[in-house]
Amino acid sequence: MEKQIKRDVHYWIYSPGENADHWESFNSKGIMAIGWGGLGDLSKYTSRAEMGSQMKKLLGPDHSVVFSSLATWQFYHEMQIGDIIFVKKGMHKLIGRGVVTSDYIFDSNCSDDFKHTRKVNWTHFDEKEHPGQAVMKTLTDITEYTDYVKKLNALYEINDTDEELEKEYPSYGKQDFLKDVFIDEEKYNSIIQNLERKNNIILQGAPGVGKTYAAKRIAFSILNTQDSARVKLVQFHQSYSYEDFIMGYRPSDEEGKQFEKKPGVFYEFCKKAQDDADHKYFFIIDEINRGNLSKIFGELLMLIEKDKRGESIQLLYSNEQFSIPSNLYIIGMMNTADRSLAIIDYALRRRFAFIEFEPAFESEGFKSLQNKINNEKYNSLINSIKELNTYIENDSSLGKGFKIGHSYFVPGENDCINDQWLKDIIKYEIVPLLEEYWFDNPDEISNWSKKLQDAIN
Repeated sequence: MEKQIKRDVHYWIYSPGENADHWESFNSKGIMAIGWGGLGDLSKYTSRAEMGSQMKKLLGPDHSVVFSSLATWQFYHEMQIGDIIFVKKGMHKLIGRGVVTSDYIFDSNCSDDFKHTRKVNWTHFDEKEHPGQAVMKTLTDITEYTDYVKKLNALYEINDTDEELEKEYPSYGKQDFLKDVFIDEEKYNSIIQNLERKNNIILQGAPGVGKTYAAKRIAFSILNTQDSARVKLVQFHQSYSYEDFIMGYRPSDEEGKQFEKKPGVFYEFCKKAQDDADHKYFFIIDEINRGNLSKIFGELLMLIEKDKRGESIQLLYSNEQFSIPSNLYIIGMMNTADRSLAIIDYALRRRFAFIEFEPAFESEGFKSLQNKINNEKYNSLINSIKELNTYIENDSSLGKGFKIGHSYFVPGENDCINDQWLKDIIKYEIVPLLEEYWFDNPDEISNWSKKLQDAIN
């Protein structure tokens, strides 16, 4: 599992069993729990896809496990101590609120299916009318829906500032970055210089080269602290809109009101940076080329240029004169192996510096990791992957942008590098990628799948 970096409080809405039928038990024990006990300890799963595959084995191949796999993955990997939990009953009632106080615990002695637990300090137990209709899912991260969170807090008479206590974030500098990310000092210096020169950069590269992992740490190394309040991460997709990003009319949570004008995530983060002009802020966009960029940025496309920072323009849905502050930096990530996407348009391209990230198998950092792991089968698999990358680069239908990144082979803190771990990486991570690459060439997939399996046998 990737080492967690301290971040702002996240907010979750959660159902303790069907129609909250486990609430009394969980409340008295000071815990929250989710089902799928048949999965066993969640720490053994290296990917959400692997978790979903096991769910299908338990349920049957015809069942959808999209939401279930997301909930279990987030419960183990993304929820953190200090996060706030709102408890729902059905879709129209809130029945509690609490604060997460422990990491994930697998309760093997639990007599029912709810073996995946965390300790929680349940601070509120009152039943409230939920504003509008709550989501049906068991567990949902609602942090980015700031208006919604404010309304839920208000029901329990919680002010936003009550949880925004002064925080001490761990320090983080250039040397910490170079230890965490497999690039050399020269490449790091180039990234920082381009970010200062343009205010906007895009990290582009093949799957698994560590773009997202590096982006947050670039920001922290410049801030000299892991202050996640000054770093915001979003992910673009094909349905992402100007209304999500800047401002627009969206469904209202208020009874009798269908739509209301709401600020988007970028608008709110710009305002936050403007109010704190002495510090730098970083807005990170994963999968930046998956969105319709001109549509999402709208009239602000011009203002993201460095020499236009601070200039004002009237927003589409408001009479307000709005500007992007000079202390806000944009870091985008782009997967060069995604063939379903159009080439990024020139209007945006000239506003960013593009920095190539490549597989780092030959870096000193990765070689040091190999020596530390000291596993012959692991080394054999890495050699086969390097051979595969050479083949991919020379394939006229692919090229270097499709090479396999090193991140797939970097174990988490709790991972044990054994035969099963290596088999899972091949089966659930690498082979599905090759199936996308050579969807029209099954012989190529079969050939390389066998080569990778032979490397660890």
